[in-house]
Amino acid sequence: MPQSTCTRREALMGLFATSSALSLGQYSNKSNNSSTEADFQYCLNASTLRGQELGVVRELEIASEAGYDAMEVWINGLQKYQEEGSSLSDLQKRIDDLGISVASAIGFAQWIVDDDSVRKQAIEQLKQEMDILAQLGCTRIAAPPAGATKEPGLDLMKAAERYRAILELGESMDVIPQLEVWGFSANLHRLGQTMFVAVESQHPRARILPDIYHLYKGGSEFNGLKLLSGSAIELFHVNDYPAQPVRSEIDDSYRVYPGDGVAPVTEVLQDLRKTGPGKILSLELFNRDYWKQDALTVAKTGLTKMKQSVAKAMKA
Repeated sequence: MPQSTCTRREALMGLFATSSALSLGQYSNKSNNSSTEADFQYCLNASTLRGQELGVVRELEIASEAGYDAMEVWINGLQKYQEEGSSLSDLQKRIDDLGISVASAIGFAQWIVDDDSVRKQAIEQLKQEMDILAQLGCTRIAAPPAGATKEPGLDLMKAAERYRAILELGESMDVIPQLEVWGFSANLHRLGQTMFVAVESQHPRARILPDIYHLYKGGSEFNGLKLLSGSAIELFHVNDYPAQPVRSEIDDSYRVYPGDGVAPVTEVLQDLRKTGPGKILSLELFNRDYWKQDALTVAKTGLTKMKQSVAKAMKA
C-alpha cells in the first residue's frame, strides 16, 4: 500500500469519530424542515424515476417541483445529455434556477477488480466522470464493487489500496468516491467488509454509502450502523422491502417506499441521526410498478413517506 499521509489512528478517527460539521454542499431551504427534521436533507435518486425515461433535465425539474433539496443523478444520464449536444454550463444554470443541488452521482467504474488493464481504464473513466460532476458542483460519486460481483474472495487489503487510489484521484478533483455496500455482490456485500476497506485505505476522506435494502440483501445486521459516526456517512440510500420474497430471492425490483415494508426504518434513522447532523437521505427505488406511474406523483409520494419515517423516528 502506498505510504499514507496520515496515521492509521487518524484514519480510524476520521471514519468513526463524531464530527460537528460535514461538508454537504449547497442546499436550498425549500422543504421547510421542522427542527426535528433538520438532521436530514432530502434527495431523489434518479433510479426511482428510471422507468419513465425522462432525461436528466426533467428529472431535476421533478425533484424541485416535488420539494426535494437535491438530486442524485446517474452518470449515463449526464453523458446522454452531453451526447445530445447540450452543455454542462446550461445544465448548471438550470440546476441553480431550480434551487436544488446535485448531491451525488451513480457510476460503475471497475476500479476494484484484479485486472490491471481494466483498473487503469476505470481510473480514466472516473477522471472523466469526476470532471463532469465537478462542473456541476457535485462533490460525491458512488464507488460500488462493480466488476467484482460474481467471484468471491477479493483480497480486501488490495481493495483498500485500490480505494485509496481513487480517493486520492477524487481529492485532486474535489469529488469523493463513496464506498458502496452492494448486497447482491460476492464482494463488499456486508457492511463490515465495506468498513474494513474504508478504514484500511487510511485516507481521511474515506466514506461509506449504505443502503437499507442492500444491508438486508447482503446479510448485514442493521445494528452495525451504531459503530459508525461522524463523517463516515454523508449520504444514505433510503428504501424498504416486503416480507416476501425471502432474502435469498429478493431483488431490487421489490424495493418500496420507506414505511411500506418490514425494514426497521425507524431504528435505522435513529442510529443514523446519532452519527451527526446534516445527513442526506436519498430515495433509491427500482420498483417497476412505480415506473408505470406519473413521475411527479411518485416523487412526491416518496418525499412524503421519507418525512413521515423521519418524524416517526424522532418521536420514538
